Amino acid sequence: MIRSMTGFGHGGFEAGGLAFEVELRCLNHRYLDLRVRLPRPLAYLEPQVRERLQRHFRRGRVDLAVQARGGGGGLAALRVDLGTAEGYVRAAEELRERYGLPGELGVAELLGLEGVARFEEPELGAEAAAALLDAVEAAAWEAAGMREREGEALAREIRERLDRVEALAGELALRGEEVVRAWRERIRKRAEELAREAGAVDESRLHQEIVAAADRLDIAEETARIHSHVAQFRGILEAARAGAAVGRKLDFLLQELGREANTIGSKLADAEAAHRVVELKSEIERIREQVQNLE
Repeated sequence: MIRSMTGFGHGGFEAGGLAFEVELRCLNHRYLDLRVRLPRPLAYLEPQVRERLQRHFRRGRVDLAVQARGGGGGLAALRVDLGTAEGYVRAAEELRERYGLPGELGVAELLGLEGVARFEEPELGAEAAAALLDAVEAAAWEAAGMREREGEALAREIRERLDRVEALAGELALRGEEVVRAWRERIRKRAEELAREAGAVDESRLHQEIVAAADRLDIAEETARIHSHVAQFRGILEAARAGAAVGRKLDFLLQELGREANTIGSKLADAEAAHRVVELKSEIERIREQVQNLE
């Protein structure tokens, strides 16, 4: 089953009295590029999260973000050590009374003193780890399903364009035969003109020129290879299993198709053939654009 590289998945879980959201976004990329953002208390789980994602995806950029519902600020709670604060206050009062120093110790200054205030993050243990990995799994399945649906749509369009590529190759093959016949006739007429002027024609030399012209213009091998590449292309599309990365194989075949189209264009210096070659190249390029979206 062909899959695209774009998709979205969502999951959620609760841990430590907090609700978390998991968002997974998939984009096009030449290789597999995993980007994982986890809250600090769960950061130690990144290797396990990456391992789960690698089970589902072979190619593309995969961005996974986990945050507490309502924003990340709910993870850390402010804790004030009243005992330490009281110690600072008493020390300030004692210094003021003993040495007659002016000034008051304000709340803002007190909170800024070492040991008075700190942010504490919740302890999230094994239960949170299991819940996170389950949510990642759910998001990955959802994104994979979206990639499969889009991939099938792309595959249908690609198959239609492959039909057009084969049709154009067939039309070019017929046009190539006509061009070869026209060149043969042109050479023969030229030989007859020379015979009338010179009185004789070297039949052996004439035959060699006709054969050489036919070889230069013959595109049978190129059109046959186009049909062969298209058959391989279809075979890969049909045989692809779910999750298999086929984009690079198809891209290689497209390079070969483009090479054959260029060769045909250089051989057939004919306006009608040139028009079909341009259309052939356009179809190959449109297929390439679709293949770049495939995993």
